[in-house]
Amino acid sequence: MRRNGPAVIGQLPCTPGVYRFRDARGRVLYVGRATTLRSRVASYWSDLRDREHLAPMVTAVAAIEAVACDSAHEAAWLERNLLQTSLPRWNRTPGGQESAVYIRMDTRPAAPGLFLAYRAQPAAQVRHFGPYLGSQRVHRAITALDRIVPLSSTGTQLRGAARDLARARAAAGADRSTLTSSLTAILAREPAAVSRARGRLEWLRDRAARVLAYEMAARIQDEIVALDWVTSPQKVTTMEPTNHTVSGWCSGILVQFEIRSGRVRGWSQRACSMPGAASALAATPYAWGGFMQRTAELAATMAQHPA
Repeated sequence: MRRNGPAVIGQLPCTPGVYRFRDARGRVLYVGRATTLRSRVASYWSDLRDREHLAPMVTAVAAIEAVACDSAHEAAWLERNLLQTSLPRWNRTPGGQESAVYIRMDTRPAAPGLFLAYRAQPAAQVRHFGPYLGSQRVHRAITALDRIVPLSSTGTQLRGAARDLARARAAAGADRSTLTSSLTAILAREPAAVSRARGRLEWLRDRAARVLAYEMAARIQDEIVALDWVTSPQKVTTMEPTNHTVSGWCSGILVQFEIRSGRVRGWSQRACSMPGAASALAATPYAWGGFMQRTAELAATMAQHPA
């Protein structure tokens, strides 16, 4: 086994993403995800540790393909979707262990707030965001948002301690529509709104640390990480029931993702001339253009360096 792995690994970016191994016959052997593509793929050619069962697979790898994602959350979703569609021989589970969940924003006056939901069930004055992976992480994000945008404290039926807490948080007289708009902007991933929310949490964390409330500071730091998870860029799984194909082309390589019911379900790449790819590129929505071009450029680079 090559200790440092194939030279092509050096062409991988140090970003989150999904990788795929193929054998000499072009068959997909394994699909995985990574927080850092280059180091994760390189690890297969070093100490496999608890992945020793993959050693025979590594010797059969003839080609490495990869998609650089915009976030670790996006990489998690892309891996999950691909494995649920087709499970390669060396993968053990179809898509990871995280639960798929939503954030439900209820703006009804009696008991408004953000809640964890396993299904997006339509209702009056209720909106859903997501889906997201990882119920515990999403629950922490909800706690973070309630800490800085206390929609739940504006309910008209608050009693006892809940009402006292609302007064202490100066939320009892807050404008519910303003809080709702703030939460909507954050959960819709508007950059300025996300930045303000994160900055507020960082201030609260640092204030807690200054008064030696280290447990509280650690808790808020965990909430910041969770907020980053739900607000990070993620387009490979949406609530929109769209069905289409998105494409990217570079140096004779055409890469395509098949999207079904809002989820990327298929990933293909093949040799193709520019004239042959023109119609597919023209049909790709603008929002996908940069992502697919970047993906095609990486595919073309990787194709020039066989494993």
